[in-house]
Amino acid sequence: MRRRLPRVVALPAAAALLLLTAGTAGAQEIPTTPIPQPGNPSQPPASAPIGPQPLGHAVGDAGTALGVLRLLPNAVTTRTILPGFGQTLPKQSAFEAGLGLSSASANSESYLSYERSVAQASPFGIAVGGQAPQTPGSVVQTALPDNPKETSGGLNAPSNPLLNIGLLNGTAHARWSDTLGPCVDTIADAGTSVANLSLLNVIPSLPQIPLLGNGGLQLPQGTKLAQGFDPASGLQSLGGLLTGGGQTAAGGTGSLLSLPNTLSSRSQVRLVDLPGSKNKAVESTSTLQAADIDILKGTPLELSIKVASQPTLKVTSTGDEKTSKVEYTAPVLTIGAAGKTLYTLDAAHPTKDIPIGLPLAGLSDQFGALNNIPVVGGLVSTVTKGIQQVGSTAGTVLDLGVLRLSIAGLEQKGAEAATPFKGYQLGASARLFDLQVLPTKNLKDLLPAGAGNNLPSSLAQLSLGETIARAYAPTGGVVCGSTTTPAPPAGGAQPQGPTKNLAYTGAYDTVPLFWAGTAMLLMGVVMVAAFPSRRRLPARLTLHPAPGTGPEPDEPKPFKPSPRPRE
Repeated sequence: MRRRLPRVVALPAAAALLLLTAGTAGAQEIPTTPIPQPGNPSQPPASAPIGPQPLGHAVGDAGTALGVLRLLPNAVTTRTILPGFGQTLPKQSAFEAGLGLSSASANSESYLSYERSVAQASPFGIAVGGQAPQTPGSVVQTALPDNPKETSGGLNAPSNPLLNIGLLNGTAHARWSDTLGPCVDTIADAGTSVANLSLLNVIPSLPQIPLLGNGGLQLPQGTKLAQGFDPASGLQSLGGLLTGGGQTAAGGTGSLLSLPNTLSSRSQVRLVDLPGSKNKAVESTSTLQAADIDILKGTPLELSIKVASQPTLKVTSTGDEKTSKVEYTAPVLTIGAAGKTLYTLDAAHPTKDIPIGLPLAGLSDQFGALNNIPVVGGLVSTVTKGIQQVGSTAGTVLDLGVLRLSIAGLEQKGAEAATPFKGYQLGASARLFDLQVLPTKNLKDLLPAGAGNNLPSSLAQLSLGETIARAYAPTGGVVCGSTTTPAPPAGGAQPQGPTKNLAYTGAYDTVPLFWAGTAMLLMGVVMVAAFPSRRRLPARLTLHPAPGTGPEPDEPKPFKPSPRPRE
């Protein structure tokens, strides 16, 4: 049987319950004004700078690649998020591989402090159809915080069938001042160097077919190959000029292009003096150091390229279009074979085409038996007379392709800018040396039916010393200085501490609502205790049982009807 608690206990019990709940609420920290969050959840939270801040604004970057391999350049449409906009942009290569990448960048407008100065040296980078994933194994420095010393280390280049890479090293140094920002000696500086390099021992974009025979090239009627030339080699190896098979021999033998000596690059961003002003200009510089370059190394028709003048690309932005400038030192390359200088590439003569073809019977009639390699640039390799220069190749050589050697011309572009600050931005790009493998119309006609339908205009492109530099400075130049801290109050009084009255938010309504509910509950308990309920009497008379024989007072009584009186 259950009994109700006495009414005298109701008030103490309610008070105890309220004290327990009040203790829990009192232990919770009263929230203050929350930190404002961005509308987009993926953005970082907002923050306010503390202490003096730099006044200078500067943006610049520089990058250099020791070597870049492009297969089927200008073959893939550039994809963008804007419908139809990709049709107006230059097309991308089907595959790109970069080696020895160094980049230096400075950005005073970066939201994250460690992105204001970044120096990075990467062993390699790849892009497929214009999409480039992030590659591991790099040497990187970022600022802030500042780095008094550079970091350096060896880079682990991947093993692959198209490149043979020697010892690769990288250095990176990033600087930034807490109070002066970009006004340091050098903001970002990165460099890479490779001991030796060999690229492309096979042309994978060419069909893998034999030169002659079943499924091979179809020579014009009445045409015969020269005596001594064996057509067993495949087209991908350029008729035996390359080793093929997906393996590059040591020392670069059998590769289309190789560098036996050290090749190094450097990318740098810094501030320089602005004439007639105390402000600074942004200067981005990309340089390359190279010695010798070999083409078709290990063959009798090996070509040697000497770099007589090292290229340097320097872009300076003063914030004004009239005084901003691009300075480019074009390289001078001399190309020779068998100790003789054949061509010179410079600003006046930036391009030279060297045809590659099959020797026909007329050459063996003139020079005797030939070695088993194609004719390169009018040079033919004979068994008894060595290397011979062919005066006219008409009717004696069937051209298959062209090696186009060039020093890439300077490309630059500048524009006024209003955001994130008003100023002038200027950019430029150039390359030390380009080697393209181009097919000729003869090759398309000689291929089996259907094999030459999709042959691109360029089969492969090798670039050495690809450089880029950009600079962006505010109008009037970069101001070197910092904001000042607030002056102390007059009279020598100390600055006040934190504000006691914080901003009023809905969080402050929690405690008043809690105690208002508590008071109303106490009032209800008092009213219940002070005004007990009275039991309503039945409308009819009922018979009461004898004392001690009925049910308990608090238990419900059984219903029993009254007896009906007799008439």
